[in-house]
Amino acid sequence: MFKNIRHRLLLSYLLILALILGIFSLGIRLIFAYNLRQQLIEKLTALGQGAAANTEWEHNQLKIDDDFKLRELLNNQQSLQWFDVKGNSILKQGEFISSLPLSPDDLVQIKPGNPNIQSITLPIIDSDISQLIGYVRVSQSLEELEETLTKLDWGLGISIIVALSISGIGGILLTNQAMKPIEESFQRLKQFTADASHELRNPLMVIDSNVAVSLKYSEGMRKTDQESFEAIASATEQMINLTEDLLILARSDQINLIKKETVNLVIILEKLVKLYQPKIEAKKLNFKLKLSETIWMSGDSLKLERLFSNLIDNAIYYTSESGVIEIQGKQKKSSIEIQIKDTGIGISAENLERIFERFWRADTSRSYWNGGSGLGLAIVKAIVKHHGGTITVTSQLGIGSCFTISLPIN
Repeated sequence: MFKNIRHRLLLSYLLILALILGIFSLGIRLIFAYNLRQQLIEKLTALGQGAAANTEWEHNQLKIDDDFKLRELLNNQQSLQWFDVKGNSILKQGEFISSLPLSPDDLVQIKPGNPNIQSITLPIIDSDISQLIGYVRVSQSLEELEETLTKLDWGLGISIIVALSISGIGGILLTNQAMKPIEESFQRLKQFTADASHELRNPLMVIDSNVAVSLKYSEGMRKTDQESFEAIASATEQMINLTEDLLILARSDQINLIKKETVNLVIILEKLVKLYQPKIEAKKLNFKLKLSETIWMSGDSLKLERLFSNLIDNAIYYTSESGVIEIQGKQKKSSIEIQIKDTGIGISAENLERIFERFWRADTSRSYWNGGSGLGLAIVKAIVKHHGGTITVTSQLGIGSCFTISLPIN
């Protein structure tokens, strides 16, 4: 139980931490990418302004000043394009030329490809006549920028993994430290429950035996006194059953208390059917037992008997008169499967996960005074667990339930 709680706490802690680190990393990447793009735009704008300032209008055509050292400004990933006022290309220089049509209204353009190319378009104004004479477009490959962002992504990703790994180790230590006092308190509570249940058995047995003697020799006892003694006997029996159940659950974690012996489940189930035969006949139930000739396994016969006794008792109690109860059992290659089906009141879907909780009943009208302690299915699950098996249940309201127990052979 505490192992699962530790795992859930650690997983929740790591998920929250991963979410925080992911949001933080995403914010860093967005800001960093935005700043890189702004710096690129500023660099291309400065280059474009320089090119525009060294361009003149002479003899009805654009002329680039020879003093403008174009080759020195352009590196391997930049280019310049000149256009006339109608958008016709006049001159291209550089390696990465954008093939997008000229769009004077769009300051920034990005041409998708391999690599992507970002362009800045600026108007060319003749300083002498203060007139638009053309356009210049500065382009640069985004390969270097994207490589930088990829390196950043790898760095952030590795950092998150390292941070989660270190946090996971720390989380394990902190979770163990936080759960230790809870486990100790729980163990003390279980020990108290076991001790109290053990100590209560003796006085309850004394009460039970004395009441039994009084009822056996009831000559001269008033009718009201006899009814009181019968009520005391019934309540005592319930208290004995409850203390026995609590004692079993309190010791449920002590696996060494389970005796390993070769057990034939067919004999156990047939014995239980004979034991419950009076109840079966009283409710006129159609009881079907479909078992293999032998079903052998290694386990504790007394605890396995208690397991199936609780399930059969539940099936009988919750199945109305003339209903059907069926037990099927078969031995597989490495496991045993036992199914106990009934046509009882059934269990709603929202309650299926709760039926193995202690002191929980689907039928709230069932009380200690009619035989139920609310611990039967909790005991069943504990016994199945310590035999290395599993138990599942399917049910529909008004149709019935089916408990499936799978137990390993060895």
